[in-house]
Amino acid sequence: MTATTQQRRSPLGLFPDKPTPRLYDRIIEVLRVRHYSLRTEDAYLHWIRRYIEFHKHEHPRRMVEGDVNRFLTDLAVNGHVAASTQNQALAAILFLYEHVLKQPLDRIEGVVRANRPKRLPVVLTRDESRRILGEMSGTPRLIGLLLYGSGLRLLEALRLRVKDIDFERRELIVREGKGDKDRRTMFPKAAVSDLRHQIEISRHYHEDDLAAGFGSVELPHAFERKSPQAAFDFRWKYVFPAAGLSVDPRSRIRRRHHLHESTISKAISAAARRAHITKRVTAHTFRHSFATHLIEAGYDIRTVQELLGHSDVRTTMIYTHVLNQGGRGVRSPADFDSLDSE
Repeated sequence: MTATTQQRRSPLGLFPDKPTPRLYDRIIEVLRVRHYSLRTEDAYLHWIRRYIEFHKHEHPRRMVEGDVNRFLTDLAVNGHVAASTQNQALAAILFLYEHVLKQPLDRIEGVVRANRPKRLPVVLTRDESRRILGEMSGTPRLIGLLLYGSGLRLLEALRLRVKDIDFERRELIVREGKGDKDRRTMFPKAAVSDLRHQIEISRHYHEDDLAAGFGSVELPHAFERKSPQAAFDFRWKYVFPAAGLSVDPRSRIRRRHHLHESTISKAISAAARRAHITKRVTAHTFRHSFATHLIEAGYDIRTVQELLGHSDVRTTMIYTHVLNQGGRGVRSPADFDSLDSE
């Protein structure tokens, strides 16, 4: 059993003298009733633990807004955390008070905020994108092609189910993307053949699992209770299944999950090195490049916003600042015709 799994299954142990349900159990119950992901569950437990330990194991019911302020300020001043990390800690604490303790906090004021520097996304040129994909093969290459050709986030690609691919319309349906939103996007013609082959690989895994007495797959929210046989329906299978079975940390059922993100992240980094790309390339770089290259090609910003699944067009607008036109499209004076002729 991994350390993460052990932590998830054992109580926080901060208040052993208190009657059940212990704080840990109540937090887990509320998180799962509200359908939070395992990642969020782990993150919230981590920050709630840090908050309580910072205040020397004082029970949260006896703490007030000022105590929250001190903890968040300490993260920024002494912990030197990023703004996004501080915001995640605040979200966890607000969740604890509002949804678990039913004791909503008043306004949180006076917090020293962590710096949020403005960063432009790293964007590949079209040639660089082709070179990196050319250094990849097999399943990692197909996933990289979907990241660049469809604008998917890495987990969105890994969580694709067989039923969410429409070959006739050449369309993908992203289920429960960021913000728990569904959206449609296209996939490139170059991916059609490999996607069909990948689905056959998934089918073989499925048939082998059924023959071995397994074959179920995790279903979203309460759907498994409403339609228990759907867990064994091939249509619900992941397009990119993991090579081995694993134990679901919530249901404790042994089943086949999707590929792990690290497998693809490592493959992309290695391909970028082999292609001699000096930029810092991650899986998300392909998504940035997808958006930028569409805008370069003249597609409307609202169309790109919809394909990316952004709630606010201002999020999409950042790609207008990284178009392949160096220096906001301004010509360097060293390139003026008058200098060229001298």
